[in-house]
Amino acid sequence: MESSGELVAFPLLTTPIESNYRACTIPYRFPSDNPKKPTPTELSWIDLFLNSVPSFRKRAENDETVPDAHIKAENFAQRYTELLEDFKKDPESHGGPPDCILLCRLREQVLRELGFRDIFKKVKDEENEKAISLFGDVVRLNDAIDDGAKRVENLIRGIFAGNIFDLGSAELAELFSKDGISFLASCQNLVPRPWVIDDLDAFTLKWSRKSWKKASSIRNAVIFVDNCGADIILGILPFARELLRRGTQVVLAANDLPSINDVTYPELVEIISKLKDENGQLAGVDASNLLIANSGNDLPVIDLTSISQELAYLASDADLVILEGMGRGIETNLYAQFKCDSLKIGMVKHQEVAQFLGGRLYDCVFKFNEVLS
Repeated sequence: MESSGELVAFPLLTTPIESNYRACTIPYRFPSDNPKKPTPTELSWIDLFLNSVPSFRKRAENDETVPDAHIKAENFAQRYTELLEDFKKDPESHGGPPDCILLCRLREQVLRELGFRDIFKKVKDEENEKAISLFGDVVRLNDAIDDGAKRVENLIRGIFAGNIFDLGSAELAELFSKDGISFLASCQNLVPRPWVIDDLDAFTLKWSRKSWKKASSIRNAVIFVDNCGADIILGILPFARELLRRGTQVVLAANDLPSINDVTYPELVEIISKLKDENGQLAGVDASNLLIANSGNDLPVIDLTSISQELAYLASDADLVILEGMGRGIETNLYAQFKCDSLKIGMVKHQEVAQFLGGRLYDCVFKFNEVLS
């Protein structure tokens, strides 16, 4: 379903007045802070975005769809750097004080004003093709695990391994450009449990209950997806396939517009069409209950008070909401409350996030909130 019309609040989000919902997990500042002076947290996040400018400039200058890309890429780097430096002088400049949503939005705004629509398109397409070629092997490995709890854990580990493909992280962007990232190696090299937030045992316990094995128990699951390549194809889709096999309708919510290497709605439609066979099956599982929705979002983070009407309609009766990725699941919605069960799944790829959570860089977050009826 394509996005159209006015953005609305996600219907399963607990009423914002009741939950004090704000799409920013880490408090950048408090009411007692001087509004004209940046806080230490604001400064650290401004520096994080400053450190990412060279990798974005490099991607932009190699964008063959934009005339004079090299010059415009330099203009991007200069303009965005100036905006970030302005925040250090006056946090209230440019619509501040800054948070992760504003810092991301300004970056995308500068890129788009200069004519850059999708500077990661080439690498996304390449990684999608690689991951599609591995999809069958990954699901066969999962299907070979007879123990239900162990199979679920393997699927979750696959989500974490895929989520490391994130070119919004300066360190990972550099690693990726040098050596690439192996999905299977990432699965094997995840930080050991317990993770910094680790509710996996509680989730697998509920998953293994008889009631959860019936279609009537999880009628509809909504997954806010993250990156292209291994993330969506080798991480999320095998997990979604397992839900489909249990009789659940699965709604995958993808971005409206490109942002970093996040998968967009049109890209996800194309990926699913390539993975389905002539009978509409996904590696032997009926995929008629797999729906793709345009979330209405255009950033690597998300404010759940502004989603598409189409997604709101499809999600209105969901039993399970999943927010995947550091931007959606950790940085903006880790503490978001829902009217149904929810999962926040993501790898910690910024030192600032690891420090806030009391974990390690590349630690894993698996936060399960069960709503008792």
